Amino acid sequence: MDDDVRWSLLAPPWLRRVPADLAALVGLTLLTAGAVFLPVVRDTPLRVVLGLPFVLFVPGYALVAALFPEAGSDSTADDELDSSGITGLERVALSFGVSIAVVPLVGLVLNFTPFGIRLVPIVVSLTALVLVLTAVATRRRLELPTEERFAVPWRAWLQAGKTELLEPETRTDGALNVILVISLVLAVSSVGYAVAVPKQGEAFTEFYLLTEGEDGELVADGYPTDLVAGESTPLVVGVGNQEHRQQSYTVVAELHDVEVENNSTRILDRERLRTFEVETAHNETWQRQHSVTPELTGERLRLTYMLYQGAPPATPTTENAYRELHLWVNVTAPGQGQEQA
Repeated sequence: MDDDVRWSLLAPPWLRRVPADLAALVGLTLLTAGAVFLPVVRDTPLRVVLGLPFVLFVPGYALVAALFPEAGSDSTADDELDSSGITGLERVALSFGVSIAVVPLVGLVLNFTPFGIRLVPIVVSLTALVLVLTAVATRRRLELPTEERFAVPWRAWLQAGKTELLEPETRTDGALNVILVISLVLAVSSVGYAVAVPKQGEAFTEFYLLTEGEDGELVADGYPTDLVAGESTPLVVGVGNQEHRQQSYTVVAELHDVEVENNSTRILDRERLRTFEVETAHNETWQRQHSVTPELTGERLRLTYMLYQGAPPATPTTENAYRELHLWVNVTAPGQGQEQA
């Protein structure tokens, strides 16, 4: 008892009056906010480790504590206590269920505000909600007589666990306890490893061409087939990095006069139109409008876009490209179309 008194004196006077479970609730809430907003910590697995219990348990526990400050029949040593409180197991079950209901409601309310459903508004709103509910729960609990207040029986649980683990009644119980501890350690380690080293999805790069529709929207349709030498035709080339790392690309746009024989393609003539150097982070998309202004004329020419990771080779081809796109176009000399008409 003396040790308990000395430890409690280390806390500020106002904090000594806050019940231990509610103080732990506030501590977890503040730690989660720090893990989300602090520049270095927010990129670590600690954000997920703290965020999951915060979202799935903390709001519900705070609301249940505010609604039911009374002790249940299993939360005190007095088994004959007659109150309207709920048991510890019921509190835990209700906390999960209420959290699953409260958090979407907070998101629904934010959806109708200028802030929207984004990370910062959600975390700030949930943090404020938990702190307000914890203050209400603390006030309501302290207004009750000491013997009627809910209190988590930490000491009883620790003593029971210590007795069960270190002083088993039989050797069989001791062996089962060892197996249980090993299983818990393995389960926690597996979850921790899964959070710390998440499995990456498939690595790939999106490469596409778009045109501008009549309404001004970019669409994968309406590609040009007839071009005029010296005149510009707009296209939009895009690169989406899903390689799970920072990536440098080079996009080479060329017009090819090709000959197809025996399922093989031979380039007879080529014209370099444009080269783009692209630097993107993972999950980032790069788009650029390209005005195609050809000089090479002919029928069924291949307008080719070749994508390379890093620098391209001296002679870019569709075979050595990482990704390639092409359109078949006819390019006429200026005024040739009017003369034929």
